[in-house]
Amino acid sequence: MPDDDLLFMPATRAAALIRRGDLSPVAYVDAVLDAAAHAQPALNCFAVIDADGARSQAIAAERAVSDGAPLGPLHGVPVHIKDLIDVAGLRTGHGSAIFADAAPATRDDLLVTRLRAAGAIIIGKTTTPEFGVKGLTDGPSFGATRNPWNLDRTSGGSSGGAAAAVAAGIGPIGLGTDGAGSVRGPAACCGVVGLKPTLGAVPGNSARDTFGNNTYAGPLARTVTDAAVMHAVIAGPSPHDPWSLGGAGVARPLSPALMGEDLSALRVGYIPRCANPRVASDVAANTRACLDAWAAMGAVVEDVTDAIDWIEYEGRVMYQANFAVFCAPYVAQYGNGMDPVTLAFMERGAQFTLADFRNAQFARTRLFRAIQALFERYDVLVTPTMARTALPVGFDAANDDVIIDGEKCGITRQGWTSPQYPFNLTGHPAVSLPSGFGDDGLPTGVQVVGRWGAEADILRVGALLEAARPWAAARPAMAG
Repeated sequence: MPDDDLLFMPATRAAALIRRGDLSPVAYVDAVLDAAAHAQPALNCFAVIDADGARSQAIAAERAVSDGAPLGPLHGVPVHIKDLIDVAGLRTGHGSAIFADAAPATRDDLLVTRLRAAGAIIIGKTTTPEFGVKGLTDGPSFGATRNPWNLDRTSGGSSGGAAAAVAAGIGPIGLGTDGAGSVRGPAACCGVVGLKPTLGAVPGNSARDTFGNNTYAGPLARTVTDAAVMHAVIAGPSPHDPWSLGGAGVARPLSPALMGEDLSALRVGYIPRCANPRVASDVAANTRACLDAWAAMGAVVEDVTDAIDWIEYEGRVMYQANFAVFCAPYVAQYGNGMDPVTLAFMERGAQFTLADFRNAQFARTRLFRAIQALFERYDVLVTPTMARTALPVGFDAANDDVIIDGEKCGITRQGWTSPQYPFNLTGHPAVSLPSGFGDDGLPTGVQVVGRWGAEADILRVGALLEAARPWAAARPAMAG
């Protein structure tokens, strides 16, 4: 077994050691690959591990150090990519049996290109439910990805493979995607940091509907700094994503209120619930502890009492109707092998009318304006990331009720992940941070939401929480 201290080293520290010649990229990658091979049978977090390709990249990275070549901020650092994103030479499986025999991708997605340019070493692709459709990572084509804190629980979804791997010490950072909470939910389930950027900050070159996009790519990491570095690497305009051009994706500078450790000028709006009827008592207590930590630094914390329509129904219309349309060509040939949850969402989505869909889009604009109004009073908004800890493996995301403190709270979008999807629709940046552990020993998460372009603000708020309530030293039993 490899050294846990090496596996759980932050990416930024590892890169610094590599630049100084004190850590071999080959030895580092070998340690991570050994950990992946050891953990994969239990966690099932990788769709593919590219051991040969990773070792070749590591040899080249080591040669670059010895040659004195310019080195990027992630030089020699192992990174994994969610299996919705193309990596040259590897099959993009989309978590679906539909693509079991697909040819390997012929070129890297732009974000993978940027990671390689920063020196990152791609070690493989992490699991996702079919097309990233649900908040648990499982499916008929690959089984279930499990939570390293408790193998009977889900790692969340749809970036559950990336979150499980990072939490277990299999690479310090992973690239996920977030269409309805799919970076932040797994981060909360697995006790890591997950950032959904501002719409347009990170280009979505593979988005089917570029102008109506609500899907984002973002980092999963064990530390806020690692998440910030990875975000800086992948952010920036692309001519193929209009939201990334002009002012839409332009980053704001760090707010002066956050320059130091005195947060007296910071106004925090606390939203205890969105469309979810309940929050588990342990999650609420851990969220309050985080708010108290910021308050102890001087922040003014207020409960948000505005009656906000979180458009749960309208959000469902857009989400399920999209799947009904883009998955329809596959059903005749592959329907028997598709995830029943995908098929259920398609069936429900097909019942909505064009008027339903357009009214839902109008509701999205109303929600955006309601959140913008909150930012006239508050610098950041805070919610629990999830209403409870990770659900059991095998939970039916389309039909089963989420149980919280003994009460039925609806299916996952209504009862569990409700605080996440609204900010996919409004475009505001949001980060999930570890907030502690629940009564069942599973991690909990707190979500910080910022103004458009204010990734620096929410990451700084997260870094101050990390210093006050450290989490990176906590390691699951199923590690490495």
